[in-house]
Amino acid sequence: MQAVLSPIRPPHSPRPPRPLPRPLTALRRPAVLAWGLAAGFAALYICVAVNRHRRGLTKAYDLGIFEQAVRAYAHGQAPIVPIKGPGYHLLGDHFHPLIAALAPAYRVFPSPVTLVVAQALLMAPAVVPLTRWAHEVAGPRAALVVGCATGASWGIVRAASDDFHEIAFAVPLLAFAATALGRRRPLAAALWSLPLLLVKEDLGLTVAAVGALIAWQAREDRRSLLPGLALAAVGLAATAITVLVVLPLFNPTGGFDYWQQVDGGGRPSVWSLALRLVWPPIKWLLLFLLAATAGFLGLRSPLFLLCAPTLAWRLLSTNSNYWGVSYHYSAVLMPLVLAALVDSLRRVDVGRARRALAVSALVTAVTLPLYPLHEVVMPEAWRTSPRLTETRAMLRLIPDDATVAASNRLAAQLTSRADVTLVCREPVGPGPEWVAVDLRDPSVNSPCATAATAHMLERYQQDGYRRLIDQDGLLLLKRP
Repeated sequence: MQAVLSPIRPPHSPRPPRPLPRPLTALRRPAVLAWGLAAGFAALYICVAVNRHRRGLTKAYDLGIFEQAVRAYAHGQAPIVPIKGPGYHLLGDHFHPLIAALAPAYRVFPSPVTLVVAQALLMAPAVVPLTRWAHEVAGPRAALVVGCATGASWGIVRAASDDFHEIAFAVPLLAFAATALGRRRPLAAALWSLPLLLVKEDLGLTVAAVGALIAWQAREDRRSLLPGLALAAVGLAATAITVLVVLPLFNPTGGFDYWQQVDGGGRPSVWSLALRLVWPPIKWLLLFLLAATAGFLGLRSPLFLLCAPTLAWRLLSTNSNYWGVSYHYSAVLMPLVLAALVDSLRRVDVGRARRALAVSALVTAVTLPLYPLHEVVMPEAWRTSPRLTETRAMLRLIPDDATVAASNRLAAQLTSRADVTLVCREPVGPGPEWVAVDLRDPSVNSPCATAATAHMLERYQQDGYRRLIDQDGLLLLKRP
């Protein structure tokens, strides 16, 4: 019988070098990595958003408003929103007819949860084009950093966990449009950007910016120059028509409600407008975080200029809510600054690219505990407090299809099954059948001033409304 002998290595011969570890299979396949990250972030967004609604943290402004609008669309009606006022047509506030696309899902699942889940499923795919492009430009590890920086970015996380807003449609559209621009695919960029005209009136200016960049990229070819200029003209015209014609047509006052936030009720000078762009200093934080999210390297990319229209109206506004890094207003900027980062990676050496990616990753890591995504791993965020149990018990006393005047957070719990207005609004006709208020709600002074709420509660009681519950700040009144 013949033995099979393995070769004997001399005692002092060097060992053969070990092969370098190869990236995980998912990292080597950009589609798997991109869609895997998108699915993961969608699940996280859904967990946080649904749990926040379960805990009663959603509000009439804005989840209740959009639910009333989508509910009307789902039944083939105009988007009349009683929370905004009697007979208020929501297309007189902002131009966002694209939210009607949610009507079929809402008709099947008539709940505010439908809207927050839809928002998560809309925003998460913004990760896909940026991850795949980063993979193409700088490899799998850069793609992983960019994908995580997009999905966990402070602007998108804040929006995905905070009620529902129409810009949920804009986030993925901007990601795909900016990526197409960076890849020099002008037709794809134009097609991805055009639906933005149906998301919100100011995004027509962003569409114009996309058209201007398409024209700039094709400046040496006149035949390619014209489509970019045409798209820019369409974007500008759409914004002008919606602001000057469509919104005033549906608005109860016959005008555009937000002019006064730009002109301050007067005619500001050029110098005062220029100063308003950079003052007060909270605006510096916004600009710094945007630049840092792009690893500062993204400032070199023309794609960063796509942020200009949104930044202009926010910084010029007299509304302080627009200046900082809270609320949902920065969500549309996240895919743009990260696209600018990817675009810049291919223009620099490996060392600078790595430093930029490290800065972007650091911003993501530092801001993550400051925004609601970390609630997924917080045990206290999943508990049901005695206060929440009391609130639910109170709201169960209100029958379906009743008319209710409610405080901000309680209203969002009722809009799917009742006709809800805000407690501080003047009643129409005989007044609501029920009044439900949580005086410990920290959002009770916005959009309703505390004094206005107190005045209406006193008036309801003078009109004979009976107190069914008055305990620990929870108040339930019933019309006689």
